[in-house]
Amino acid sequence: MVFSSLIFVFLFFTANIITQAVVTDMRKKNIVMLAFSLVFYAWGGIQYVPLLMGMTFICWYSALLIARRRSQHDRKLALITCVVLVLLILGIFKYTGFFLRNVQLLLGFPKVIPEIMLPIGISFYTFQLLSYVIDVYRGDAEVQEKYWLLLLYASLFHQCVAGPIVRYRDVNQDILHRRVKMTELSRGITRFTVGLAKKAVLANGCAVVADTLLAAKGLAEQSVLGTWVGMIAFTLQIYLDFSAYSDMAIGMGLMCGFHYQENFNYPYTADSVTDFWRRWHISLSTFFRDYVYIPLGGNRCSKGRHILNLFIVWGLTGMWHGPSWNFILWGLYYFVFLVIEKYLVDTERIAGPLRHALTMLIVLFGWVLFKFEDTALLGTALKGMFGLNGNSFTALSSRLVFQNNMFFLAFCVVAVTPLGKTLGNMLKNLSQKSTSWLTVYGIWDAALPILLLIMSSMALAGNSYNPFLYFQF
Repeated sequence: MVFSSLIFVFLFFTANIITQAVVTDMRKKNIVMLAFSLVFYAWGGIQYVPLLMGMTFICWYSALLIARRRSQHDRKLALITCVVLVLLILGIFKYTGFFLRNVQLLLGFPKVIPEIMLPIGISFYTFQLLSYVIDVYRGDAEVQEKYWLLLLYASLFHQCVAGPIVRYRDVNQDILHRRVKMTELSRGITRFTVGLAKKAVLANGCAVVADTLLAAKGLAEQSVLGTWVGMIAFTLQIYLDFSAYSDMAIGMGLMCGFHYQENFNYPYTADSVTDFWRRWHISLSTFFRDYVYIPLGGNRCSKGRHILNLFIVWGLTGMWHGPSWNFILWGLYYFVFLVIEKYLVDTERIAGPLRHALTMLIVLFGWVLFKFEDTALLGTALKGMFGLNGNSFTALSSRLVFQNNMFFLAFCVVAVTPLGKTLGNMLKNLSQKSTSWLTVYGIWDAALPILLLIMSSMALAGNSYNPFLYFQF
C-alpha cells in the first residue's frame, strides 16, 4: 500500500482519521494507531513485521539498560552493543548480496549468491531507533519504559517506510499527549493534498518522460537532446516524488496531532553544493551531522582530519542509499565538491545566477550517477549527453517527446521553486487588509484541497500502484 493510491486515501487513511477522532482515551488512541501502522507495514511484506519488532526490542531494552545503569562503562557497553547489533542486522539485509557479488568478481566464489529481499523502510526506521538510543545515552531524550509505545514510534505509518527520519525527542509529547487543533487539521489536509497532487500528477508525469527517454534498451542510440531532457525530467521527478512523500507524511501527522520536522526546503534554489545539502533530505543530513560528523570532530580539527571526516560521512551517505557502487560514487562525488567549496574555491566571488546554474549542473550530473546502478548504462548515459556514443544531437522521437511535454516540464520547474508558497502568503497577507481579499482567500483555502484531491484521484484512477522512489532504500 502506498500513500498515492485510492485504497489508501479513501479507505485506510480515512478509517484511521475517523478512529483517531472517535477514540478519546490516549492509551486506546495509541493502540489503534499502532494497529493501523503494523497493518500498513505488513501490507508490503508481513514477514518483515517480526524484524521491525525485534529491532525495536533491541533498542528499547538497550535504552532501558543505559537509563538504569550508573556505571559509565556499563552504559557505553549497552550503547555499543545495541549499535553493533542493529547495524549488523541492517548490513545483513542490505549489503550481503553486494559484498558477495564483489567477492565473486574478485575470487570466483561463492558460486551462488543468496537473494535477500530488502525490507521496506529498514534504513529509515533503523536510523530512527539508533537516534533514540544515542539520545537516551546523551541525556537528550527520555527513556520510554513501555515497549509498545517505542514500537509505535518506530512503525508510525506516516513516515516509517520513506521518512522523514523522526527523532523520538521531537514526537515524545505527541505520542503521550497529542491534541488535534482545527487550524492544524486544516493545514494538514492542505499539505497532504498538495503532496498527493505533486506525486500523482507531477512526479508520475516526469517519470513517464524520464523512463521513455532513458530506457536501457536504446539508451546508446538516444539523441543528446533526448538524454538531457530525460535527465532533467528525472531530476524533477526525484525531488517531486520524495518531497511529495514528506509533504504527505507531515500533513497526515498534523491531522493526527504529530509534528514532524520539514525534510525539504526548495533544494533546487540552492546556490552552492553546501546550500543544496542544507535543503535536501534534511532529516538524513542532520542525522549524519549529529551522530557521525560531529562525534568524529566535525570541522574543529586539522584540515586533513576535517577532509577525512567529510570523506567518511559522504561515503556512508552513499552506502545508506543502496548496495551499489553508483550510490557510493554519488556520495563521494558530493564529497569532492564540498571539499572544493570549502578549501579551493570561494563561491561567494562567483555571480549569483552563475553560481546557481553551476550548482544545478553539479546536482544534475549527480542524479545521473544516482539513477543508473548498472555501471555500463551509467557510462552510456554520460557519453550520450555529449554525443560520444555516435548519437545524433537530436532525433524525431526525442523532439516529439520534448515538444509534447515542454509546457508540463516548465510547470514542474516552477513547482520546485517557492513561487506557489510566496503567492499563497501574499494572498494571506492581503486577506488581513481587506474583507474582499479575505473572502477570496477563504474560498481559495477551502477549494484548493478539494481541487487537488479530485485532480489526483483522476490521475490515479486505474493506476493504483505507483511506489515512491525512496521505498527502495
